[in-house]
Amino acid sequence: MTDLGLVASSCGGLDTRFTAELARPASARGWRLAITLTPTAGRWLETTGGLEDLAATTDLPVRMVGRLPGEPRPHPDPRVFLFAPASANSIAKLALGIADNQALTLLGDVLGAPGITIAVAYQVQDTRVRHPAWQRHLDTLAAAGVRLLRLDPRRSWSVALDLLPAPE
Repeated sequence: MTDLGLVASSCGGLDTRFTAELARPASARGWRLAITLTPTAGRWLETTGGLEDLAATTDLPVRMVGRLPGEPRPHPDPRVFLFAPASANSIAKLALGIADNQALTLLGDVLGAPGITIAVAYQVQDTRVRHPAWQRHLDTLAAAGVRLLRLDPRRSWSVALDLLPAPE
């Protein structure tokens, strides 16, 4: 089974769609999930009761915070990552190299690395798309080889899985 680094930030629908439309379908396609959530996404799923369902999709711990020195690494080193849903805030931070949480540290450490596939499916308001810095953030990520997709709230988030190579 091939490892997939599945990363999520807090976006509308996280509590009802992330497990059902991303984690379970990715697992069904043959991916072993190494899940990392931004702190807000983690709190959101804890509060809404969705963290248990999500944890049931993998044999690895769901990460929300970094490990302390001397603690074992909870995840393998995936060669494929899917960041979905990605918020406008997280997109901007990733493009700028700001790694202020475990999820962005993980992705920032592999961004642009040879042999690593990163796909980012983002969910943003139309008002954010018109911001003058927005396109530069997307262009920066695309120049690093990131596969990008804007999630359509009327469609299943599972379409983001089509950005990934087939698991080996």
